[in-house]
Amino acid sequence: MTNGSHSGNASNTFEAFYEGWLVRQEHFLDELLSAQQTIDEARDEDLRDLMSRVLFHYQQYYDEKSRLGQRDVLLVFSPTWYTSYERSLLWIAGYKPGIVFRLVTESVPDLSDQQRVRIARLREATRVEERALNDKLAKIHESVAAPPFMDAVRRYGRAGHGEIVEDDAVIKSLKSALETVVENANLLRTTMATKLVDLLSSGQAVRFLTAVMQFQLKIRSLGLERDAEKQRETSGGGGGWSPIDSRW
Repeated sequence: MTNGSHSGNASNTFEAFYEGWLVRQEHFLDELLSAQQTIDEARDEDLRDLMSRVLFHYQQYYDEKSRLGQRDVLLVFSPTWYTSYERSLLWIAGYKPGIVFRLVTESVPDLSDQQRVRIARLREATRVEERALNDKLAKIHESVAAPPFMDAVRRYGRAGHGEIVEDDAVIKSLKSALETVVENANLLRTTMATKLVDLLSSGQAVRFLTAVMQFQLKIRSLGLERDAEKQRETSGGGGGWSPIDSRW
């Protein structure tokens, strides 16, 4: 099997999972919004159960993406299941972890002074980890232009369908390094989110998780609208030159 067909199968499999995952996310958002309306009367254990299920929902996504990265790490850097707008916001194959700190301050205005101090510490620790991962990714980018990698590309050339043959040790090493960076970035996202939720009360966590889901779904909706608009412009629906008008 060529790398192209392998990537295509991996992409199709993940896209099918992702479509189902988005449907479940809509259902979870409905649950979170409903919980917010009765949050004063809700039992703490019920809210905690909802939080656990939402976090597990996200963990499923990262577990599945991890398996995809092991099959084709380059695909997770250019995910076909995202819109163009979503892809423009990505940082190491996903959203930048630090973005949730803005969401928590906007969605949870009743943070205590102690919570704000702890969240500030977590934010700084996250920034340190982000910078470290940026440095690692930059070194990988530098290695791509280095003679050993370019020699491997020239030596093996391209396979029959236009894909680089991947049985060279240099290329395998590059992909392994990328897999490690992606895994570490995903680990940072999940552990940071869990730590942040642990700093919140159950009611605060419900509002925060609601804001996270609304943000993601809003970005996707906007991306779909922009892609549809580009498609209309490409197909001649943008009100520009028309072959019919050219007859006159």
